Amino acid sequence: MRAAHPEAVARAAARRVRPSGPPGASGPLMIIAADHPARGALRAGSDPLAMADRRDLLERMCAALARPGVNGVLGTPDVLEDLLLLGALDGKLAVGSMNRGGLAGASFEIDDRFTAYSAPAIAGAGLDGGKMLLRVDPADPATARTLEACGHAVTDLAAHGLMAMVEPFMSVRGEDGRVRNELTAEAMIRAIAIASALGATSARTWLKVPVVPDMERVMAASTLPALLLGGEVSADPDAALAGWRKALKLPTVRGLVIGRSLLYPPGGDVAAAVDAAVAAL
Repeated sequence: MRAAHPEAVARAAARRVRPSGPPGASGPLMIIAADHPARGALRAGSDPLAMADRRDLLERMCAALARPGVNGVLGTPDVLEDLLLLGALDGKLAVGSMNRGGLAGASFEIDDRFTAYSAPAIAGAGLDGGKMLLRVDPADPATARTLEACGHAVTDLAAHGLMAMVEPFMSVRGEDGRVRNELTAEAMIRAIAIASALGATSARTWLKVPVVPDMERVMAASTLPALLLGGEVSADPDAALAGWRKALKLPTVRGLVIGRSLLYPPGGDVAAAVDAAVAAL
């Protein structure tokens, strides 16, 4: 299909049945994320190449998207276009991942360039919003470029009437050269405060945040609607579910955006993992 009929991607996007109303209008959101490979981050759990087989990833995503209560998907153009060709996105929220240039482990990781979707491309493809990763490292001057680019993206998405999903972290590069996100309440409060003010308007901005200690205080840092992210595959899925359930009771938390935790769960049962997350909603 891709080799012989590349125009099929645009046709599939044009005929996709979009969900009615703005994101979150009909209740809490359950979104499946699969934008990790574009940063060269293929690990899930103990397997460093878990996400390397694209057919396997797509089968897992289709299984997840078919479960009751799953509202949408977050991905880069290659992933979303595969799902469009497979007819898996009808009635689903489709969010395009935008800045994937901060490759995992690279010396320029904090300089997270917008190498995937742009706001005009997202609007042109009939998608429902764009997501950007914002890692703020006060010791890395490249942070300023990423902040500026994210601010422009928030403005541009809002101008098209589209959701801007911002995933903020305070980050630090360790002595081993690896960038690590600071998952403390204080760090997340600071990151949320920075992310909430990006762009010329916050009217269309949503936050994508991890579950950290003292979530009541963390989520009080902004009035913007927020979705909880899953992060790495947990060795204790029950504990992860308990954390999501508790945080979902907070007034600005409007759902979940989960990737590897549901696509590559311990035991391998994608449907059961997704159903458990939906039940938490």
